[in-house]
Amino acid sequence: MTPKDFARTGVPGLDDVLSGGLTRRHVFLIEGSPGTGKTTTAMRFLLEGSEKGETCLYVTLSETEEELRDSAASHGWTLDERISVFEVVPAESLLDADQQQSLLYSSDLELGEATRQIFDAFERLRPQRVVIDSLSEIRLLAQGSLRYRRQILAMKHYFARQDATVLMLDDLTAEAHDRTVHSVVHGVIQLEELAPDYGAERRRLRVTKYRGQRYRGGYHDFAIKTGGIEVFPRLVALEHRVGYERTAQPSGILELDNLLGGGIDRGSSTLILGPAGTGKSLFAVQFAVAAIARGEKAAVFSFDEELGLMETRFEKIGIDIRAMCDSGALVIEQIDAAEMSPGEFAQRVRDCVTKGGMSTVVIDSMNGYQAAMPQENALVLHIHELLQFLNRQGATTYLTVAQHGLVGDMQSPLDVTYIADTVILLRYFEALGRVRRAVSVIKKRTGPHEDTIREFKISRKGLELGEPLHGFQGVLRGVPDFVGASDPLMKAEANDTVR
Repeated sequence: MTPKDFARTGVPGLDDVLSGGLTRRHVFLIEGSPGTGKTTTAMRFLLEGSEKGETCLYVTLSETEEELRDSAASHGWTLDERISVFEVVPAESLLDADQQQSLLYSSDLELGEATRQIFDAFERLRPQRVVIDSLSEIRLLAQGSLRYRRQILAMKHYFARQDATVLMLDDLTAEAHDRTVHSVVHGVIQLEELAPDYGAERRRLRVTKYRGQRYRGGYHDFAIKTGGIEVFPRLVALEHRVGYERTAQPSGILELDNLLGGGIDRGSSTLILGPAGTGKSLFAVQFAVAAIARGEKAAVFSFDEELGLMETRFEKIGIDIRAMCDSGALVIEQIDAAEMSPGEFAQRVRDCVTKGGMSTVVIDSMNGYQAAMPQENALVLHIHELLQFLNRQGATTYLTVAQHGLVGDMQSPLDVTYIADTVILLRYFEALGRVRRAVSVIKKRTGPHEDTIREFKISRKGLELGEPLHGFQGVLRGVPDFVGASDPLMKAEANDTVR
């Protein structure tokens, strides 16, 4: 089917879900409870037609023209001369109690009168795009499923002969679980609003029917913002692949690269595990800094730390984040877990890679990512699809997870170690009266790595790693025993910083 056979909705992301838009000369249904964005979607559909020189008609049975124009103005839109708003109001005689007659129900007259007014308005304008808002008023006037279905069928056949693309809106307030229109229309789009226990409301949509047309199934998050609706199509990693060379990406620290067997392979994901304060963010950012030094771009998505504090903290150890951001090589976004849906977050990451050219992505941390979807049952699937997408794009991804506890047995809030290609483990341990830090690589799918444990420290020089701790055992438990002949520990200096 060629692009000219589609009427694009103009809603960012929705045409992608619909695989092109709405098939012309057909009737479609958008349903959802009040406040889910039906009217906003419909107005954007008409504005898109107006921008292409098409005549459009908005038929309203429940709102006034002034209310619709005010709603459009709140998004910065103006309903121009190509978009006509027609209010369906009952004849004055039907509102006069003295002229009500008893042989026929008043609803019979009102339904016929409303339909006649709609058809008369169409005959005057001959629009290519029509919106009817809302079907709940027609359902109430019909007073029965059979009559309601026949009325919708009559309207469908009428518009089909006129080569018009029609959007019918239903606010689902008249009768619960009424699917009368579903079998009549060409396609159905359902809008939903969810209220989590904490945070802003979440909205999602699903295409439940589209005759003769492939579409992107499942639920897709969307948001209503000033300027309209934005849909975030569900990410399908298999649809995205670019060619790239899988080369080793060094960290810029020789000892760390030796521990990793030369570095992290491009197009792979790395999980950095450890308790709070061990330096997970620093390890992840170190790889981003090394990428920028090679002339590449990097993005950091921070769920946990305020950006001003992050800049100050890294500046103290010789990493000038602000300068890298000002140069355009680094993008840092602070994510508010209570305000953003998983779909919107995935879209932001996707845009950074495909549009911004970022080759290194840091997500700090997965604990915050989990907090962004407290009632989600498919968290691991979300992460898996996002990592697969980034890998197929040739982007190198670094994730951090804060484990519960400080020494001894550690508990992770979620198990994603099997998803990541490389796992770096950070630990505290006590030796000779000091709290020290150790790092080891416990998994690397893409090649060999050291099976040793190295001590590291964070100083004003940045991240420093020592030689393998051959003389200790039990380091990962947090309380090691010294069994060697000489002391392999790193020497403390005055400029060491304690985090």
